[in-house]
Amino acid sequence: MDAADINGDLTEVLYTEKQIQERVREIAVQIDEDYRGKEPLLVGVLNGAVMVMADLYRALTIHAQMDCMAVSSYGSGTQSSGVVRILKDLSIDVHGRHVLVVEDIVDTGLTLTYLLENLASRNPASLKLAAMFRKPEANKVHIDMAYVGFDIPNRFVVGYGLDFNGRYRNLVDVGVLNPSIYA
Repeated sequence: MDAADINGDLTEVLYTEKQIQERVREIAVQIDEDYRGKEPLLVGVLNGAVMVMADLYRALTIHAQMDCMAVSSYGSGTQSSGVVRILKDLSIDVHGRHVLVVEDIVDTGLTLTYLLENLASRNPASLKLAAMFRKPEANKVHIDMAYVGFDIPNRFVVGYGLDFNGRYRNLVDVGVLNPSIYA
């Protein structure tokens, strides 16, 4: 689905499918260089990271493995609750592995702080974070990010894995959701 398919649901398109795919390829080149000879484990954070995880994984030229976790702090709202639950844990042991967490978006950082502390307690060889989108104005905690696709405004956005009540994840563009949709 693209923005034209949901006319009126978005107030503006921030990034097009083409811009997103170009940035994914650029990040993959950086990851290839940084992890050459290390065979990293990419850990996708479900459900939002599915799109970026698949595209990033296919763009890599190095050997890598992947696994997924599901954590939640959102429920059906538009603001992070700060309460984190692990809904699905990893099936691969991260001990001694070079772990790259792949996220769709970092806003407050509260959920990721919990997740990164949890993974660090499992003694990986290294632990880094990649996120396709980051909302610097929304950050409540500092998180070191090795790879960032785009910085975006602190508005409610959907598309490319980002959703509202399970909708819009399959939008190939990323745009600002019209407040009338969630008001």
